[in-house]
Amino acid sequence: MATAAPALGGGKFYGSVLRKQEQCDAIFTELQHRLPRRLPAHSHELAFFALQLEGDYREQYRRELKEFGPLTIAFRPAGIPHQDEIGPRGVRLFEIEIRPIWHKRLEDCSGSLDSPFDDCAGGELLWLGMKLFLETRDSQPDELYAESLLSELLAKVAQLPRENAKDSPLWLHRVMDKLNSQYCERLTLDELGEEAGVHPVHLSRVFRKYVGEGIGDYVHRLRIQAACRQMLVPDGTLAGVAMETGFADQSHFTRAFRRVTGMSPGAFRARMT
Repeated sequence: MATAAPALGGGKFYGSVLRKQEQCDAIFTELQHRLPRRLPAHSHELAFFALQLEGDYREQYRRELKEFGPLTIAFRPAGIPHQDEIGPRGVRLFEIEIRPIWHKRLEDCSGSLDSPFDDCAGGELLWLGMKLFLETRDSQPDELYAESLLSELLAKVAQLPRENAKDSPLWLHRVMDKLNSQYCERLTLDELGEEAGVHPVHLSRVFRKYVGEGIGDYVHRLRIQAACRQMLVPDGTLAGVAMETGFADQSHFTRAFRRVTGMSPGAFRARMT
């Protein structure tokens, strides 16, 4: 008979805990694995977000094998077994575990935390998680600000439209693939329309309907995510990062960075490094 995977209690994770605190009916844990390893299969008693800050990480979850890189975030419901593998560079994670009282709050507004979700493309979920990470690193975090960020995170997961993925046209997936692989290049609506086989105006309208934002905003977030990864390495200049990630100049980069993250690139680098 197969042995059931152990369930880790609140605040319990494999790896070295760098810091841990509890507030806003949640447990915030920053942890690190310095060496590659395969972790035992396990589950968690609390639903949680895992914000990956550095390194490589692979997860066997249900019947899927998922790979995560720096500046990605995943949400997992409570009690579902999974098995993780740490990559050759190790990994640093910020975990946000959700106490049961949040489930009741979401039920009151017809939401639930029963479905997993991944944000590997620099979406709104990632930047909410990053703001919460940076706020809780402060020696005196603003509890109301932290709670409001956590509430936004949970609302985003609980209210994601389930029907979009199956209802969206097939050509939209081709456009998304092109954007995800070529976001640092100069792309035009005409090129994207040719890829999709539809008029550029129709493309823009359908993209916003199913993705929830415009094509330009989507590309900016991908570029900012790539820039943040580069800024984790302290040697490069901000001007160089801007050029490598597809921005016209450092000024353009700074404006877009503030719009997505709420802070300047310099402030982000200082707090992360």
